[in-house]
Amino acid sequence: MTNLFDLSDEVAVVIGATGVLGGALAEGLASAGAKIAVLGRNETRGRERVEAIVAKGGRAAFFSADAMDPASLKAAHAAVTSELGAPTILVNAAGGNDPKVTVTAERPFESIASEDWRANFDMNLVGGALLPCQEFGPAMCARGKGSIINIASVSAHLPLSRVVSYSASKAAVLSLTQFLAREWATKGVRVNSLTPGFFPAEQNRKLLFNEDGSPTARTQAIWGHTPMARFGHSEELVGAVVFLASQKAASFVTGIDVRVDGGFLSQTI
Repeated sequence: MTNLFDLSDEVAVVIGATGVLGGALAEGLASAGAKIAVLGRNETRGRERVEAIVAKGGRAAFFSADAMDPASLKAAHAAVTSELGAPTILVNAAGGNDPKVTVTAERPFESIASEDWRANFDMNLVGGALLPCQEFGPAMCARGKGSIINIASVSAHLPLSRVVSYSASKAAVLSLTQFLAREWATKGVRVNSLTPGFFPAEQNRKLLFNEDGSPTARTQAIWGHTPMARFGHSEELVGAVVFLASQKAASFVTGIDVRVDGGFLSQTI
């Protein structure tokens, strides 16, 4: 019987693999057999991720790239193709929320500087999806094969308090995903999104835990709104990303958003 989740013929570019969630996705794709191109600006973290993948029997290499710079992405694309082969999977896992645009009692919404809003929006939409799709997508279309997975957020569906710029930018990622799914559907390239629920990472740890490690009031609210009453673990995203990446398992799947959120979006109160 054919292994629906065998990615041994695939080359996966993972942008943002130096982070907690992006790293888990990269290691998960590697465990399914894909060769992994770790793209990012932090060479130390990137090489550590490569070492972790290789230690588990996978194949990976680090390529320096700035997702906000088209020329940098183009150079990385050429380097990946030369060393690992033509990319067939693209995971856009870069992004985050800049504290300068987080709404607080001391920083109300109306005081947020427009330039800070644009910078945060660009980080999540332009560098987090648009530019990488523009660089890698057309080459996939030309070869007639590809799977692009954009990382969204539960806040893309229902905006969260305090992180309004992040929520708006991730909603835009969902819209871009659906647009590209339609544009490239007949060219052999599938475009989907993955919506994680709440997974503690560098970008949100200060919002979720006090300095002594105890949960903040925000964490208590999240757990109360999540039917599973807990945060997710990064490895719990792996099954979804391998499914979306697999041409065998998801050959007729494009333009969807897969939620891995412990039920967060299944209820209101």
